[in-house]
Amino acid sequence: MYHEITAKDKRRRRRRIAVALALLAALALIIVGVTHNARMSAREQGAVALRQSIMDAAVRCCAVEGSYPLSLSHLENVYGLRINHHDYVVTYEAYATNMAPSVVVVPR
Repeated sequence: MYHEITAKDKRRRRRRIAVALALLAALALIIVGVTHNARMSAREQGAVALRQSIMDAAVRCCAVEGSYPLSLSHLENVYGLRINHHDYVVTYEAYATNMAPSVVVVPR
């Protein structure tokens, strides 16, 4: 049996397609937003963990050698500390050998 497609049927079909596309676009935006937030949270947690690793290595150095290291490269060379300089900017400031250094780690 033949059924003629009317203008009303065409409008209804276009409306359904537009709603489906809008829902698909909204879902894609939600997925992108959640992924971005998770990635940024992981980078911030990585920065906190890296700072704690640097401070632990500095305290270990102080316990072994009797003084805090004056440079970050000493911790990397002697104590095996690994820092991803590509992903994080590390500021290490040692004021004196008997004071704990100031360490700031910022994700790039």
